[in-house]
Amino acid sequence: MTTPADTTLLLSAVRNNAVWCDAVCRSHGRPGTFEPHAWVSHTPTPPFYPNVVTLSGAEGADGQRATVAALATSGLARPWAVKDSFAALDLTPLGFRPLFDATWIGRSAGTPLPSAVASDVDWLTVRDAALLAAWEAAWSSGAEPPEEAVFCPALLADPEVAVLAGIRDGRVIAGVVANRSDGVTGISNLFVPGDVPGLRAAALAAVAAAFPGTALVGYEHGDDLAAMLALGFTALGPLRVWELGTAAP
Repeated sequence: MTTPADTTLLLSAVRNNAVWCDAVCRSHGRPGTFEPHAWVSHTPTPPFYPNVVTLSGAEGADGQRATVAALATSGLARPWAVKDSFAALDLTPLGFRPLFDATWIGRSAGTPLPSAVASDVDWLTVRDAALLAAWEAAWSSGAEPPEEAVFCPALLADPEVAVLAGIRDGRVIAGVVANRSDGVTGISNLFVPGDVPGLRAAALAAVAAAFPGTALVGYEHGDDLAAMLALGFTALGPLRVWELGTAAP
């Protein structure tokens, strides 16, 4: 059963994610704009980041569709994506296809975090370009690197963003990004190896230490969603990411 507190936390999670997308784009010199029902970037975004994040549900659908339709005919280089934050849109008539579904999650401020199993991993806040590059390499390990870096050193100057690295034997083996807005802290880009017990909980503890006293929010799907729910997060609602591919609608 959805409670008013869950609804409030969901809205905060959605807004926080849009703020994070804007921070990443801003660090590349390409900030977006906040419109009444959506955050929008009219220029190409960094790899893996959408050009639209909706900020309201069905009540804003007409305005959201109009914004997406205008962007689809603007000549913006494809592919690009829309984060339908409430899974409230049907964008197939505009030529989009569903890319993936996920679930918003949250933990209220003050909820105790599970104990992390002691390990030889130290958590540090990334403060320089060299460590950030090592962090991104570990985050994207096993995948083909994008043409441009996703995480720019300009992010490190943002007081509302913390890039956290789990270090073992001088090497980044785990990481997470935290961004704070409006009393919540968003968790994104969390990666941990499977052979270190309790490391996911340790990452959450590092986030809570970076921005104490805030609710934790984010979104996940698949095994990562199950892992976060097992650590005490609550499912808040669905989202869907749509992609407009290279073929014209």
